[in-house]
Amino acid sequence: MSISYNGLWKMLIDKNMYKKDLAAALNISSATMAKMGKGETVSLDVLQKICAYMDCNIGDIMSFEKEEKDG
Repeated sequence: MSISYNGLWKMLIDKNMYKKDLAAALNISSATMAKMGKGETVSLDVLQKICAYMDCNIGDIMSFEKEEKDG
């Protein structure tokens, strides 16, 4: 399974925010933001901060997607 943060990216667009704005507001490192951009795991603490700031639940900002199997 892979991780998708598409819910978060859509939410930022809807609120006219950039990733850098979110990172600055929550003191999230650029390395962590890069990991999210690549669909990699980040700490639950980071996800909790984002949810509190965006007033949403974790399922609103991320999801697990099944990977396609060849053959």
